[in-house]
Amino acid sequence: MYKLIFVDLDGTMLNSYGVVTENTKKVIKKVINQGADVIIASGRPIDSIRSIAKEIGSENFFIAGNGALIYDIKKDEIIYEKYLTKQKVLEIIKICEENSISYNVYTDTTILTTALKYNVLYYYKENLKKEEDKKTNISIVKDMYEYVKNMKEEKFLKITVCDKNKAIFNSIIKKLKAINNIEVLEVSHMSRKTIQQGTEEIPIEYYYTEISLDNVDKWNAIEFLIKKLDIDKEEVMTIGDNINDKKMIENAGLGVAMGDSTPVIANVADDVTTGNNDEEVAKILQKYYENINF
Repeated sequence: MYKLIFVDLDGTMLNSYGVVTENTKKVIKKVINQGADVIIASGRPIDSIRSIAKEIGSENFFIAGNGALIYDIKKDEIIYEKYLTKQKVLEIIKICEENSISYNVYTDTTILTTALKYNVLYYYKENLKKEEDKKTNISIVKDMYEYVKNMKEEKFLKITVCDKNKAIFNSIIKKLKAINNIEVLEVSHMSRKTIQQGTEEIPIEYYYTEISLDNVDKWNAIEFLIKKLDIDKEEVMTIGDNINDKKMIENAGLGVAMGDSTPVIANVADDVTTGNNDEEVAKILQKYYENINF
């Protein structure tokens, strides 16, 4: 039996509307009752993950910011952290501003943005359906450079850069890669999400990348945690869909890719499901654990 199961959120455990289905929650809780630990490994900040961890009955740890930190839920404290420096964040902001491209700055607790667009618009719409204590914290600031420059808190997880035009997006990526000591994710496909506007379903599609401190990724955080818990990597299952999940999928005892993953992820996975809208996290857990039914 796999003792630890690390699961991505967006595009994996969550469906296109940002929801964990009731069936998926039930299956996860049954797996936990069998003695395994299901741990969220996401690019989201702490507060956005904490409420989902509670929903699925995950009570011990979660990974935030694509591996920038590990949060101990029971102790209510961060036990592992690798943040971008303020100097690097300001350098990236300057490039984005000079090239008029959309970007967001993620601290450990809040998403900072200048406008509700792309992924932040999706989180904003997601918030409208949530109770106050379960919402993702979003702060809209007028002058991002000055705001960050004057911040006293300097726990910067990552920066996301988004644009619907592939040529513009690729141009900014080249400039960002010239910065030293950062990791720029090679995301080649469009992100596709859906928001509900009354009775109408509106697609949100955009190219994006995520920028973190060099050598920050979900697998490095997982390695720290399994060493702390004295668990072998062969006893670990990982489930994800995107390039930020690649290392954890190819290094775990069992790496599972969602069926609609980017091809490079499917190619390194040990098993491939269909897609996040088919409750595939629940189905893959049923496949590898006994007596788990909907």
